[in-house]
Amino acid sequence: MTPLSAAQLPPAFSLRRLWQRRKNTLVFLGAGAGYAALSYFILASEGAGAVRVRVDPSPLLETSPVVQAHIAGACLSFLIGTVLLLGVKGRTFHRVLGYGWIATMTVTAVSSLFITGLNGDNYSLIHLLSGWSLIVLPMGLAAARRHDIAKHRAEMTGIFFGGMLIAGLFSFLPGRLMWHLFFTV
Repeated sequence: MTPLSAAQLPPAFSLRRLWQRRKNTLVFLGAGAGYAALSYFILASEGAGAVRVRVDPSPLLETSPVVQAHIAGACLSFLIGTVLLLGVKGRTFHRVLGYGWIATMTVTAVSSLFITGLNGDNYSLIHLLSGWSLIVLPMGLAAARRHDIAKHRAEMTGIFFGGMLIAGLFSFLPGRLMWHLFFTV
């Protein structure tokens, strides 16, 4: 059997796209492994028993409105972003959801600037990600409006993986608010 030439490959196939998917998968798997290791060490140091899944909204209801807005924005951003990444690109549906995603990501990033409990009353390194998101979101939108789809895809995917998946995943570490919303020991 002879190998396919570039002219014989389907038009949707691209080595760059294949590498981008593999790179995104590796980033996600690396973040998941880091999360699992950190969670294990935190739980082992506390001598915790078995972890059970449960949904308890009471910790969220007891927090400030800024934290509630942050969590609502983050959850909506994750849902919309997942639909955008998996759906058809360039259509009206993608554009409408895209504007909604930018709005919810902006709420998430701006509200995080008012949350400083992780590092005492000081900003932490995670706030750099919020600032970066506020800079890159308009750049990604401008790239889409200029029809520079490669740049738009790279910037928006980067924000989604960095801000939603990696930072969001570590918000579920034992002892954090999101942990108490969904898990118990």
